[in-house]
Amino acid sequence: MREILDCIERMLNENGSDLYGGEAVTQTQHALQCAQLAEAENASPELVAASLLHDIGHLLDPEFRNELQPDEDMVHEDMGEAFLEDWFPEAVTQPVRLHVDAKRYLCATDSGYLAKLSPASVHSLELQGGPMNEAEIAVFEKNRFYMEALRLRIWDDLAKDPDMETRPVAHFMGYVEQSLDVQRGNRN
Repeated sequence: MREILDCIERMLNENGSDLYGGEAVTQTQHALQCAQLAEAENASPELVAASLLHDIGHLLDPEFRNELQPDEDMVHEDMGEAFLEDWFPEAVTQPVRLHVDAKRYLCATDSGYLAKLSPASVHSLELQGGPMNEAEIAVFEKNRFYMEALRLRIWDDLAKDPDMETRPVAHFMGYVEQSLDVQRGNRN
């Protein structure tokens, strides 16, 4: 268990120093801001952990880290879920997997949401399939973690402030450790 915690902390501290997809913050700043916003709203430990780790798929692949604004969807949400699912419960992995779909959902269901997105988020929305259609909305709403994914998405959108002060990675690693699924980790 210590190995996965050390790996995650190392990735956040060492791989997250690049700017985050055309935003004015680094990937680590974005992750920390998202987690801090979740913590401020008294989210569950699992949702705070998911908020910190929602873009971990970007940190897994140097190709992600080297592209300021990619021209193809590299499905980082699926990569992140696949990396985390051996160690964490669905209360962590599902919001991570669904946070891109949550953006697409909100664009389809909230008439003012698209106008609130940063230019980089609008660009990635196009690559990710644009707003959901009715069938996609129905499928999304059937996932038992869709409300948590929507909360994470809102924090994700707000977590792009170059002047925001946050607690360090080590502080939020407590939520990550608390969220580990001991049963899953012992099978590895």
